[in-house]
Amino acid sequence: MAGDGPGPAQACIPGGMGPSGQSLTWKDILPGGYDPQARLAVLDEEGIDQALMFPSIHLLSGDISDPKIAAETCRAYNNWMSDFCKESPERLFGMGIIPMQDVDLAAAEASRLASLGLRGFTVRPERYNDLALYDARCDRIWSIAQADNLAVGIHGSFGSKMKGFSSERYEGNVFYDHMIAHPFGQMAVMMDMIAGGVLDRFTKLRVGFFESGLGWMPYWIDRLDEHFEVMGHHTPWLKRHPSEIFKTQCFVSMEADEESGLRWMQEKGLLDSILWGSDYPHFDCTYPGAYQTAQTTFDSVAEDIANKVVLENPARFMGLI
Repeated sequence: MAGDGPGPAQACIPGGMGPSGQSLTWKDILPGGYDPQARLAVLDEEGIDQALMFPSIHLLSGDISDPKIAAETCRAYNNWMSDFCKESPERLFGMGIIPMQDVDLAAAEASRLASLGLRGFTVRPERYNDLALYDARCDRIWSIAQADNLAVGIHGSFGSKMKGFSSERYEGNVFYDHMIAHPFGQMAVMMDMIAGGVLDRFTKLRVGFFESGLGWMPYWIDRLDEHFEVMGHHTPWLKRHPSEIFKTQCFVSMEADEESGLRWMQEKGLLDSILWGSDYPHFDCTYPGAYQTAQTTFDSVAEDIANKVVLENPARFMGLI
């Protein structure tokens, strides 16, 4: 996109990512990010029937140190997202967020989401107060998700003050921060969920890893399998190859132009695990023409891929089929 000049979404560069001295107002933000009618208009413009929406700036709620305040902000956001989707419940679907700063509060909020009409909840890949997602204390949360047919979305972001690869190594430089916050965090949390035994304990749980693309997948899935075969005695609770667990319970989102990653997933028989995300209305999305760009990538690999990636797989992730 850089060669084509800035697109409309590039006005949405978050604070600190634009040129020095740049400031933003609400007039700079695409209204489809906060107005459901504007969002529906964008879907019509792009030829998209339905959309699953994730928290954006609210992903930074993990920075809130007080668990009770974090819980209230999550509650407010989830209520807002529920109201947003009610504008067109057959087209707009939402993911909530839960306050992992406190397991009891997180479980309580997770238990509200199905009644709000939300399709699941989002957590960050970093460890909230050093709590690993495979810790047995989190099993209450996974149990609720499984029982209520809620999907779990792992979604990081740059700019967080939570302890992690980016904040502890590259604080203050958004180039470095944005480069590694997504893929490094997802590699670690995928290992937590798979090798940590969560998905073997909750075999109906669906987990998606978002906004890190497909590029890291070939190396990481193969490495997890290799370690299972060579060093599996260190994880005796793990009964299946990581690639098998991923294939049956996990999803990963792709960017619109990831032809090489898509081909690798096809070779590995993992097309049923791919979701396409436009990343609208963020500065690095491919809007306008988001789906057109993705369709070109699908067509370059195989004729039948688009139906899986944009229809069947998202419906399975959301528990609609």
